Amino acid sequence: MFETLKNAFKVKEIRKKIFITLLLLLVYRIGCYIPIPGLDSSEFTSIVEGNNFLTLMSSVTGGALANGTLFALGIGPYINASIIMQLLCVGIPALERLSKQGEEGKKKIAQITRYLTLALAIIQSIGIIINFGNDGAINTSFFWDQTWLAYIFMVIVYSAGAMLTMWLGERITEYGIGNGISLIIFAGIISTAGQSLIINPIEGAITGTDPSTGATFDGIQSLISVVVFCVIAVVIFALIVTVDLAERRIPVQYAKQVKGRKMYGGQATVIPIKISGSGVMPLIFAFAIISLPDLIMGLFWPNSSAYTWYSTYISGGSGPWAWAYILVLCLLIFAFSFFYAQIQFNPEDVSKSIQQNGGFIPGIRPGRPTADYLKKISNRITLFGAIFLSLVAFVPSFAFSFAGSSFVNVFSTTGILIVVSVALELDKQLQSQLMMKNYKGFLK
Repeated sequence: MFETLKNAFKVKEIRKKIFITLLLLLVYRIGCYIPIPGLDSSEFTSIVEGNNFLTLMSSVTGGALANGTLFALGIGPYINASIIMQLLCVGIPALERLSKQGEEGKKKIAQITRYLTLALAIIQSIGIIINFGNDGAINTSFFWDQTWLAYIFMVIVYSAGAMLTMWLGERITEYGIGNGISLIIFAGIISTAGQSLIINPIEGAITGTDPSTGATFDGIQSLISVVVFCVIAVVIFALIVTVDLAERRIPVQYAKQVKGRKMYGGQATVIPIKISGSGVMPLIFAFAIISLPDLIMGLFWPNSSAYTWYSTYISGGSGPWAWAYILVLCLLIFAFSFFYAQIQFNPEDVSKSIQQNGGFIPGIRPGRPTADYLKKISNRITLFGAIFLSLVAFVPSFAFSFAGSSFVNVFSTTGILIVVSVALELDKQLQSQLMMKNYKGFLK
């Protein structure tokens, strides 16, 4: 990847796109530190850190949610809108037909997704402001002691921040390198890790106090912990990259066909099926569902015994009920892995496409037998992918604990997979653009 970056900076057009991408990401990171008038950021931080699901969402935004800044919602509403639209395109025939109408259909779906993003941003802003306002996180003295005016102002600001984040992501996709939405999430996760690995040790060395624990800062011990963490992180990332790039290639042979005076076909190709084809989505859905009761009770009934029990034994994954947390989370990961596999890979459609183009899988008859064969292969690969995601959900936190308790949550389980997938996708984007620039063409 470093060689790819080196070659990319040698090409003027690609170098310009890289600088545009970095500039827009810098604008996003600046927005993550712009405070909101009338908001008590320290109170906001304590509320977010007391809820497991909000802590996870804050790590994706690079700490913007915990600080209650302009981009507190981050790219979350757009991601939720995209997921909802993806599911609706499968369940609603009209949207499914629209998604298959080429570029015009994609533009219409993208426009609907933007409207849905705005609606979700407003709903999330209202929920956060009302519930956080009840806990004293909002100072109404800035608004002439009018609570309703403060709430309206903050809902407008947070909704505008979410839409501006979406706009920055789309501009990165259009004028920069890679997928802008993914890069914004990538930047948030990396900045959270940088806070623990770089900023906190430097702050501890200056103040003499460890920012994460409040104890006396030990420079030698902190350096050893950072080195141990980096070694463990490199090993884990290498293993995840290996599995992420692994795929099963099913050979397909196309028979020769004579059309007019020309002969077509006679080629051999493969159908690649990735082990982790569903990516990080099963993990996100599993964590979201298991943390949803925690989120609701934490916002509406923070002092109830039910919330204390659930956050400690179920969503916290500790105590005598840790096995229940592990079991439920693994079952949800398996369920969503197979669900997404059915959405992304339809054996019957692939079999029909192969048969219509005069192709066949060696040793398998065309038609129904081919569909059954592809379904069997897909189910087996999805099973191994679900097992891999289940291990990723628990192994990294356990491994990082050897570096120290303050490093356990530097990278969340979803954050690790997101960082790996975005980095690999960015590398592919750079390689493809370099290949286009270096291609001489048949005239030379």
